[in-house]
Amino acid sequence: MRIRILALAGLLVMSGQQAATAESNPLSDAFAKASSGYDVPRDLLVALAYAESRLDGHQGKPSASGGYGMMHLVPKAVQQAAEITSTPVERLRADDAANILGGAAVLRAKADALGMDAGARKDLSKWYAAVGAYGGSSNTATIYADAVYEALSTGIDTRGVTVKAQAVQPERGPDGEPFAEAAAVDYPDAIWKPALSSNYTVANRPASAPINKIIIHVAQGTYAGTISWFQDVRAKTSSHYVIRSSDGQITQMVREKDRAWHARNANTNSIGIEHEGYIDNAAWFTDQMYRSSAALVRNIADRYNIPKTRANILGHVEVPGNDHTDPGPNWDWAKYMSYITGGASNPHTPASVCGTGYSVIDSAPLGTDGTVYLLYSAASGKNCVATMKQTQLGTASPASAFLEVQGSPRAEDKGNFSYYAGPVSAAAPNTCVKWGGSVGNSSYTSPFEHCG
Repeated sequence: MRIRILALAGLLVMSGQQAATAESNPLSDAFAKASSGYDVPRDLLVALAYAESRLDGHQGKPSASGGYGMMHLVPKAVQQAAEITSTPVERLRADDAANILGGAAVLRAKADALGMDAGARKDLSKWYAAVGAYGGSSNTATIYADAVYEALSTGIDTRGVTVKAQAVQPERGPDGEPFAEAAAVDYPDAIWKPALSSNYTVANRPASAPINKIIIHVAQGTYAGTISWFQDVRAKTSSHYVIRSSDGQITQMVREKDRAWHARNANTNSIGIEHEGYIDNAAWFTDQMYRSSAALVRNIADRYNIPKTRANILGHVEVPGNDHTDPGPNWDWAKYMSYITGGASNPHTPASVCGTGYSVIDSAPLGTDGTVYLLYSAASGKNCVATMKQTQLGTASPASAFLEVQGSPRAEDKGNFSYYAGPVSAAAPNTCVKWGGSVGNSSYTSPFEHCG
C-alpha cells in the first residue's frame, strides 16, 4: 500500500511539473521580469513591444532605421540600456529577454525624467508622454504613443503573450494633441509631415519628368519610426507616402512633384509608397492597409494617367538596378491589385515572366484584353516578349507571344493560358526584331524595329 501511495504521489508531482512547464512561456516571463525590475506596467511594456515589432526580434537584425529587437532599441537607446542594466550591447541587440529588460529600463528612465513618482507609475493613463519620448522623435511622439495605446485598447494575443483589451484614456498633456500639421497635401486623406529637405530632390514633375510608375515598399520598421527616419539627416532616403498597418492612416512626406529617394534609378519617374511592417511577417499586412493603399494608388494613377497594371505598379524588388527584396513573398499582390482595379488583376509582371535583369523597352495594347511587351536584358544581350492578359484572369484562354529576329525563324508561345503567354526570348545583336502577341481576338504585330 505504501508503495502505491508513493507512486501516486510521484505521479501527482510529475503532473504538477508538466503543468507548470506547459504554462511557462519564456517570452511572457521576460516581460513579467522586466516589468517588476523597473516598475513599468507589464501590459504597457507588451503593447510597446507589439507596436514596435509584433513581438518579433528579427534574429538580431536591425530595422531600416537602426533599431534592434522587440523593443526596437536604436543606437542611443541601446547604449542607455547597456549603462542602466550592465548588459553588453550585443546581447541587448540579439537576446529577446535582454532586449525586453533593456527596453523597460529605457522607458523607466523616460518616466523618471518626466518626474513620474511611484503612484503615477501604477496608472497606465499617465505613461503617454514617457511612451512618446521612448519613440525618440518629438515630431512623431503622439503617433508613436497612440499606436501603443491602440494596442492596449484592442488587446494582444501572440507568441503565448496576452494582454486583455482595456480602454485607457491617456493623459496627453499640453503637447499631446492628436498628430496633425496644417499643410496642403496631394492626396486629400493624407496627413502632411515633411521629410528632411536633404533626403529628397526638389523638382517640378510632371513638367520636368513624367510620372508613370508607382513603387510599393515595406519599411522594415514601424509607421512612426519610418516617419522619424525620413526626418533624420543620416537617412539619405525618403518616400512620398507612409501607410500605417492598423488602420491604413496615410502620411505624406514628399510632394509628388519632387523626387523622393526610394528606388534609385526609378526615382525620376515614380511615386514611392512605404508600408509599415516587415517583409517576413504577414501579420503587418492588414486588410485596412491594403484598402487604404489601393485607394491612394487609384487616386495617383487617375491623376497621372498611369495604367493600373502590374507593369506600372511595381514592388521595390522589381525595379531594375535595385538590391531590395520588398514588399516580399507575404505581400498579396492578387488581393491588392483587385482593390486597385475593382476586380481581379494580373498578379504577374512582364519582368517577372521574362526573369531577372529584363526591362520593358516597348509595349502595345491588345484592346482591353491585355498588353504585349518587348523587354531587353543588358546582362544576357537578349530580347524577350511576354503577353499579359487583363481579362479572364485565372482561366485558361487563348493567348500568344512571338519574337522574330530578322533572318531567323519566328519563335512563338501559343495556347490557352491563365495569366500570360511567353516568355519568348532570343539574342539579336545588331539585328532588327519583329514582335507581338494576342489575347482572344485582339492581336499586335510590330514591324522590324529596335535594330542593334
